[in-house]
Amino acid sequence: MKRIALIGPECTAKSTLSKELATYYNTVWVAEYARTYLADLNIKYTLEDIVNIAKHQLDEEKQLLSKANKFIFVDTELIIAKVWCLDVFNICPDWISSNLLIKKYDLYLLTFPDLPWEEDVLRENPHRREFLFNWYEEELKSISANYVVIKGEGNERLEYCKDAIGKLK
Repeated sequence: MKRIALIGPECTAKSTLSKELATYYNTVWVAEYARTYLADLNIKYTLEDIVNIAKHQLDEEKQLLSKANKFIFVDTELIIAKVWCLDVFNICPDWISSNLLIKKYDLYLLTFPDLPWEEDVLRENPHRREFLFNWYEEELKSISANYVVIKGEGNERLEYCKDAIGKLK
């Protein structure tokens, strides 16, 4: 089973690519739980909320693993939670840091912010996407992750993903 995480700034097609890749490879994908959680939250999120989101995300992945066919695609993972915590609260809970090191993926597809911004009530960083992209890339390098930067629009983006997945051993 190959575990593949899609990571990148907001509005860079992570969810779309996760769905398309799961369909193409006839397998499952783990949706970004943060969107569901935050949509139901009627107050400003806290550091504890981010930890709860990250734990639920990992639980969803664990549950879907048994239904996966050779690959499982994960829309968002612990690096995003780490950066989110540090960026908003200037601290990263130990639970996220320690689990990040033991929950490495076989491949990370790092989506570049070359797509137009689409306004959404849950999105927060329209002018910081390249900054966040660079931060995510530094985090990937710091754990010696196997990653590929995904650029382009529409089908081109999907083809870059499939090419990177095809090179997995």
